[in-house]
This record gives sequence, C-alpha cells and structure tokens, in this order.
Amino acid sequence: MSGHSKWHSIKHKKGAADAKRGKIFTRLIREITVSAREAGGDPDMNPRLRKAVADAKAANMPADNIDRAIKRGTGEIEGVSYEEITYEAYGPGGVAILIETMTDNRNRTVAELRHLLSKNNGNLGESGSVAWMFDRKGYLVVPKEQKSEDELFEIAIEAGAEDMKDDDSNFEIFTAQDVFEDVKKAVADAGIEPDVAEVSMIPQNYVKLEGPDAQAMMKLYEAIDDHDDVQNVYSNFDIDEEDLTA
Repeated sequence: MSGHSKWHSIKHKKGAADAKRGKIFTRLIREITVSAREAGGDPDMNPRLRKAVADAKAANMPADNIDRAIKRGTGEIEGVSYEEITYEAYGPGGVAILIETMTDNRNRTVAELRHLLSKNNGNLGESGSVAWMFDRKGYLVVPKEQKSEDELFEIAIEAGAEDMKDDDSNFEIFTAQDVFEDVKKAVADAGIEPDVAEVSMIPQNYVKLEGPDAQAMMKLYEAIDDHDDVQNVYSNFDIDEEDLTA
C-alpha cells in the first residue's frame, strides 16, 4: 500500500479547512509575492508566478488581492520581504519531514518550529539529513470512477508520465517536474478532474506508524502545518485509516 495518497488525502482535507478560515489566502499571497520578486510580475514570463496566480484564482481570491501581491513582489508598492527556507526534521518513529517556509524573521521561525517539534516527539535535523529521501515530481491523483486503468495509463504515458500506480480507490500518476504541465493538460483534455495535481516532494520510501506513534505524528503534522510561516509540509509516514480516526 502506498502511503502517499493517504498522506495527500490528509493534506488536502486540511487544506479545505484552512481555506474556510482564510489561511490559504495567506500562503498564496506569500507565494505570489516571492514568485514576482524572483522572476518578475508577468505570469506569461514567470512559470512559478503563473501557477501561483492560477492557484489563487482556483481558491477564489479577488483579483485586487492578486494584483497587490504581485506589485509588492516587484517593488511597485511597499510590503514585507519574505525569505524562503526549508527545514529538515525527524518525527516519531524516525519519520522524515521537510518543512518549506516563507518568513520575515528566520530566528523566530526556527525557534518556534524547534519548540513544536520538541513538544511532539520530533527534532530538527541538519541540512541534507532528510532531503535526500525525497524527489521533486509532478503528482496527480485520479479517482477510479473517472477512467479505466488502461485508458488513463495510455493518456498519462503518451503525455510523458513516468509511472502510474493503483492505490485503493485512486490512481496515482507520477511525472518528471518538467513535463508535469503537459500531463496535467492531457488529463484535463480527456475530461478528467484529478483530486490532486501538483508538483510535490515524493518520498522514496515510507515509514509505517501505528498506535501512539501514529497519533503523535498526526498531532505534530497538524501543529507544523498550522504555523503561520509554513507553506508546505512533506513527510514519509504511512498511517492506516483506523489510526487516523482513533
């Protein structure tokens, strides 16, 4: 059993809850601002900004908010300057955790993350200690009722996907980062709506957690993901459904 779609299921359910309380807007605004600062404010010339703007529109962010975030990034209007930092950590049972942040105060952020980890049976690692356990890939999750395995496999592979796996009620599609948009477009052109379509850090292997370790890991994951400076959390835990709901 792949733990990845189960982990993504947790992640996206939480994302829906974050959207309800407006946290998703904060993350998207920071991503737009940093993207515009790095490579300019024209989405047609800046792929990262183009994706950030598309994500913001999908989350129903008002156009004025998007425009202001771009202008803050390009310096047309004043705003907070954010720094991107990825922290590496260990959770219960030796689980690997990657924490992508955007912060205006790195000392505050690292101190608060260290505190969250120590409270929940985790600890910060050195740079490079867990990043090697992940690969950045395009990732799509398609519910099985949308397409047969053979049809979806043909669509995905012809568009350049690397692999497709059966995971309970879903199919998982994996792509190299540079062909992700091509595969995503081919899937959409076939009338398929993935539950997940993103470039993500994919674990090379998974750590199975049960009982107290599973509960502690979920508590830690939620605490990290709720931190204001955290943009994304990636981990290699595999937890059964009964432990998620216990």
